[in-house]
Amino acid sequence: MSMITRFAPSPTGGLHKGHAFSALTAWTAAQASGGRFLLRIEDTDFTRCRPEHEAAILDDLRWLGLDWESPVRRQSEHRGEYEAALEGLRDRGLLYRCFRTRKELMATAGVAPHGDDPADPQAFAHGPHDPAEEAERLARGEAFAWRLSLDRAREVLDGFDALTWVEEAHRPGIHTARPERLGDMVLGRKDIGAGYVLAAVIDDAAQGVTHVIRGEDLVEVTSVQRVLQALLGLPTPVYRHHPLILGADGRRLAKRDRSATLGDIRASGVSAADLRAELGF
Repeated sequence: MSMITRFAPSPTGGLHKGHAFSALTAWTAAQASGGRFLLRIEDTDFTRCRPEHEAAILDDLRWLGLDWESPVRRQSEHRGEYEAALEGLRDRGLLYRCFRTRKELMATAGVAPHGDDPADPQAFAHGPHDPAEEAERLARGEAFAWRLSLDRAREVLDGFDALTWVEEAHRPGIHTARPERLGDMVLGRKDIGAGYVLAAVIDDAAQGVTHVIRGEDLVEVTSVQRVLQALLGLPTPVYRHHPLILGADGRRLAKRDRSATLGDIRASGVSAADLRAELGF
């Protein structure tokens, strides 16, 4: 089968080895099938994304030996599509405003605010606010998030048991959506509009992606995205969630932990061939 894969980094900092592994995995799969490899820039959060980071990402990927189709899809150029989807979900009663901050949600649940549990903090949302409280907070101009109401989604879809997807790497087989694990996820915010979870679903459909190849830390998110595909009438790609590249401390590499970037690695004299070999390519 000829595959269409994609790599979709966010330009909020430099790429690290984990990103390199994911990009190479998706690119190699497309090459092996005689398919297509796409690059997408997920820059919905304009408060954190920077042009210089995008330029560095493109440079690093070329250094690794990757090529991709043009034009590159940038989420910042498609905000209207995501906002239309948000509006449609709101009109169907599938979203509600949530004024609770991550810190508040985590404190309520007694969970450390920087934990790695994939369930945080979405599973601790407690549904819509009281209408009077919501009106007061709106009047004060407080920031809020648009959360997907799983209760309403379950009602509209007559349950989630019919929502499945094919997983080819992490526990291969047919998986059934269990979005309750992540709870009422944030799909958009007052300040930046639609976020990654919704935008990625719309982008994958728009670009005809047949195989979503990404880290296994995003396995749980797939259930919510499968619900969104059903609600929006979008196709469901095949998923391959690959193992993560871990640091010397055994933890997954992350920008927030200032993991060594590909720029750092290049500056140390490591060649692209050396890094590819280290990563198994």
